[in-house]
Amino acid sequence: MDKKTQIRCEGLAKVMKALGHPSRSFIVLELANGPRCVCELTEMVGADISTVSKHLTVLREAGIVKSEKKGQMVLYELSSPCVLNFYSCVEKVIKQDLTKKEQFLNFQ
Repeated sequence: MDKKTQIRCEGLAKVMKALGHPSRSFIVLELANGPRCVCELTEMVGADISTVSKHLTVLREAGIVKSEKKGQMVLYELSSPCVLNFYSCVEKVIKQDLTKKEQFLNFQ
């Protein structure tokens, strides 16, 4: 693998890893509805504020979300809403897999 390809693949893996946690996936889906503060996300996720902050840091470092300070509050929003297209693709794969499993179970 050449250096350019390696860097590309490492970048892809970083984004995929950031999206690979259920709480982070939930945060991304929630931010699709508009900006949220950490306190709102903490309540929605059902985790403590430090855990949600760590998830947001991972998403920010991967370039998926961005933050903006408004007074004393920090609001998070999607910086790359195109990840929602990826989520749609993944959901299609899940549905296809379930259909195959259903067909297999009905065949037996």
